[in-house]
Amino acid sequence: MKLFLKGDRCYTEKCAIERRAYAPGQHGAGRRNKLSDYGQQLREKQKIKRIYGLGERQFRRFFAEASRQRGVTGERLVQLLEQRLDNVVFRAGFARTRIEARQLVLHGHFRVNGKKVTIPSFVVKPGMEVAVREKSKKIVPIMAAVEAADRRPTPSALEVDRTSLSARLITLPDRTEVTIPMNEQMVVELYSR
Repeated sequence: MKLFLKGDRCYTEKCAIERRAYAPGQHGAGRRNKLSDYGQQLREKQKIKRIYGLGERQFRRFFAEASRQRGVTGERLVQLLEQRLDNVVFRAGFARTRIEARQLVLHGHFRVNGKKVTIPSFVVKPGMEVAVREKSKKIVPIMAAVEAADRRPTPSALEVDRTSLSARLITLPDRTEVTIPMNEQMVVELYSR
């Protein structure tokens, strides 16, 4: 399945899934394994973890936080994952991939409400402003990402100003706007076993 981990390459015909939609190797095309319910749930969890670039402990912590809050646990989990600083930077168009956004955040290129934050898992709350640091506005990865950002849609929960390179989270992200093909309900079923 296409996870869009390689940035712009996944939108072209050079994407590995577009060229060959089966496992690598001599017997990859002929292999058809039927997954159990547990296998499907586990694969869905692993897929979401890889998309957002999380480890098992961090993912469990986000799931525990989502299950404590009111509302549907699966939707709350997706909202929390979308509120991560590295994801907000990616969605705003300041990085081409989530991996690049994570590295840029770790290197201190972003400020949240005027303060330097170097924690990619920092949860951005509605009303907070994420801006590129003044010295970092001229670095090549950010400039290239801003030029390429026109091809990707910006969620309505974000208000992005491309001239000043800042973004403000207006509301909590809506599940319908998250276009990633995932079934978060399977993750809830997996953890509730």
